[in-house]
Amino acid sequence: MTKILITGACGQLGSELTGKLRSVYGKDNVIATDIRPPEGEVGEGPFEELDVLDRERTEEIIDQYKIEHVYHLAALLSAKAEQDIEFGWKLNMGGLLNILKVAREKSLGRIFWPSSIAVFGPDAPKQQTPQNTALNPTTVYGISKVAGEQWCAYFYRRFGVDVRSLRYPGLIGYKSMPGGGTTDYAVDIHHKALKRQSYDCFLARDTALPMMYMADAVNATVQLMQADGKDIEVRRSYNLSGVSFTPAEIAEVIKQHVPDFEVNYDPDYRQDIADSWPDSIDDAPAREQWGWQHQYDLEAIVEDMLDNLSERVEVL
Repeated sequence: MTKILITGACGQLGSELTGKLRSVYGKDNVIATDIRPPEGEVGEGPFEELDVLDRERTEEIIDQYKIEHVYHLAALLSAKAEQDIEFGWKLNMGGLLNILKVAREKSLGRIFWPSSIAVFGPDAPKQQTPQNTALNPTTVYGISKVAGEQWCAYFYRRFGVDVRSLRYPGLIGYKSMPGGGTTDYAVDIHHKALKRQSYDCFLARDTALPMMYMADAVNATVQLMQADGKDIEVRRSYNLSGVSFTPAEIAEVIKQHVPDFEVNYDPDYRQDIADSWPDSIDDAPAREQWGWQHQYDLEAIVEDMLDNLSERVEVL
C-alpha cells in the first residue's frame, strides 16, 4: 500500500484528513506528524514529532517509513501570521521548500499543498472570483500562498514533481478548535451556542465569505490526489467553492436550533483581512476537470456541527 506522510496533522484540516486517509489506505500506512503531541484520531496510528523547518529530520522520517506521497499542511494561518509576520513567512515558505526539495531528490510520488482564498486581494472580482485573476494579497499569509503556488508550479514544470493544490475557502469542522484563521468565527459560534453563551463576533454582520464544511474539504483533497495526472491542468492551485454566507446568516440558522442565541458584532483587525477577500468563488475548472462537487449547504453544515458538537461540548 501507498505510504503517506502528513505534516501539520494536529491542525484543523489535518486532524480530519488523517482519519480519512487512514480509512482509505490503512492505519499503519499513514504517518501523522506535527510539532505538538497528537490528540484524538491523530494519535491512533503512527505519529512522529516533526518541525517542518528541520529538513534533516524530515528526510529521516521519509526514509524510515518509505514515504511515497506527502500532504504538507503545516503552516501559520492568516490572523496569527499577521501577528508574527517573519515567522509566518519562514514557516510557510521554508516548510514548503523543504518538502519540494526532498520530493525532487527522492523522486517521491504525489505532493499535496493547501493554498487559500487569501491569495486574492481587493483588486480581484468580489463575486464569483475566477480561477485566473489578479493575485495581490494584503496579508503575509496571502503573500506566502501566492509564492507557494508559484513554487509548486515551478517544481512541477522544471523537475516533474507531481504537486497538487487547492485554494481552500474558510473551513468549518467540529473535531478541532479554531487554529488562528480569519474565518474561525464560523466554528467558534457553534461552541458558544451550545454552551448557551452569547457570541462576540470579530467580523461585521454583513461580511460575506466563501466557506466549506470540513467533510467536503477532505473529500476534495482525497479526490484531487487520486485523480489521473492527465486531468490535472492547474498546477498552481485550484479554486474550490462550497457555500458563501455572512455572520448574520449563519447566526439565523443556528437560532432555528437554539432560539435564545445572541450574537454581538465587534469587528477587529481581522475585518480588514476579510474585506480584502472574495465574497464567492468560481471553481468551474475543478468541477470540469476532475469532477468536484460539494455536498453541504449552510443548513446542513449547522445541523451537522450542532449534532456532533453536542457530544463534545459541555452544555451549561
